[in-house]
Amino acid sequence: MLICKNLKKSYSDGNNRINILSNINLNISSGETVSITGASGSGKSTLLHILSTLDKADSGEIELDGHLVSDLEDNNLSKIRLTKIGFIYQFHHLIKELSVKENISLPLRIAKKSNTDIEKIVNEVIDQVDMTKRKNFQLDKLSGGERQRVAIARSIVNNPKIIFADEPTGNLDKNNANNIFALLNDLVKNNKSSLIMATHDLEIALKLNRNFKIDNGQLKDI
Repeated sequence: MLICKNLKKSYSDGNNRINILSNINLNISSGETVSITGASGSGKSTLLHILSTLDKADSGEIELDGHLVSDLEDNNLSKIRLTKIGFIYQFHHLIKELSVKENISLPLRIAKKSNTDIEKIVNEVIDQVDMTKRKNFQLDKLSGGERQRVAIARSIVNNPKIIFADEPTGNLDKNNANNIFALLNDLVKNNKSSLIMATHDLEIALKLNRNFKIDNGQLKDI
C-alpha cells in the first residue's frame, strides 16, 4: 500500500540546518495498522505530513497504492488525497460554521458526488460513528470526543485506502481516548484501510500491528 525509501527532511534555523528525518524507510501492506511514537519535536507529524503528501521531503521516494507520488504536481496530489487518503488531526480542523452533517459531506462535495449519493453515504458514516442524533448540531454543541468522531467520519467518507492519524486522542481524557481509538480501529478494519497513527500513548500504540519510534531522525522498531 505504501512504500517510502530514504526520506530526508531538514529545516533552517537561522544559519543552521536541523535534520528532522534521516533516511526513513517504511513498507506498509494493505490493511495494516502502524504506530509511530517519539518525543515532542521528534518528527512524527512531519513524517505523517510527508507520507500523506501534505508536505514534501528534501529527498527520497514515496509510492502509494502502486503509484510514485513523491514527484507529482500539486493538482495530481490533490486528486490522490481526495480519493485515496484520509487524515485525522489532533485539533480536528472542522469548520465551526457548518453542522456535523455538512462537515462530513465536504470531501464528497469536492469530489462532485451527486446530492443523492452524498445523502446516502454521509448518513451511513454518521451512523457508523454513532452521531446520528447529532447530525444537524453545530460544533459548539459537541464535546471534544464527539468532535473527534466527526473528524474521523470526515476522514473515512471517501473510503480511503490509507488513513493518517496525527495524535487523534491527544486532547481527550483516558476514557474518551480509548473509545475513539476503538472506533477508529474498527472502522479501519471494516473498510480494509491501512492506518498510520502518530501518538504519545504507548498503550494505544502497542495495540496496532507494528510499532515504530522516531529517535534522532531515525525510524526504529519498538
